[in-house]
Amino acid sequence: MIFGFGDKGIVKRDAHFPGRPVIDSYGNGGFRFADMSHKGSLLLLPSGVYGWDQTEEEPLTVRSFERVFAETGIEFLIVGTGQQLRLIDPAVRAALKEKGIASDPMGTGAALRTYNIMLAEERPVAAALIAV
Repeated sequence: MIFGFGDKGIVKRDAHFPGRPVIDSYGNGGFRFADMSHKGSLLLLPSGVYGWDQTEEEPLTVRSFERVFAETGIEFLIVGTGQQLRLIDPAVRAALKEKGIASDPMGTGAALRTYNIMLAEERPVAAALIAV
C-alpha cells in the first residue's frame, strides 16, 4: 500500500506501477525495481506491479491470488514463497490450472531470478513474490 495525502489526511491507496520492470534486488522486507523500492510483497502482472498483502506466515489461498485470476495473458505464475520453498495448496493449483496458468513455487530469491529471465525471453509470465 502507498500512503498519500488527501482532504482527510493520509489516505491508504493500492500500490501500482504500470509496467513490467525487472526486479533489481530483494531483502530487508522488500524489493527494488525501476529505481524505486517497495516494502512488502509484490504481484508482477501483465498490467503492472502491485503491492500484495501476503507474508510468509499466512497461508497461500485462492483468495490470495484474486488479482492474478482477474488478469489475462498469463501462462506461467512463478510463486516466491519466502525464505523457504512452500508447496502451493492443491485448491490454488487447481484454480490456476482452470484458468490455464501453470504455477511453480520456489524460494523468493530463485523466483525473482526465474521471473527476470522469463520476462527477458518475452514469455507470458507473472510472479507473486513474498517479501523476505
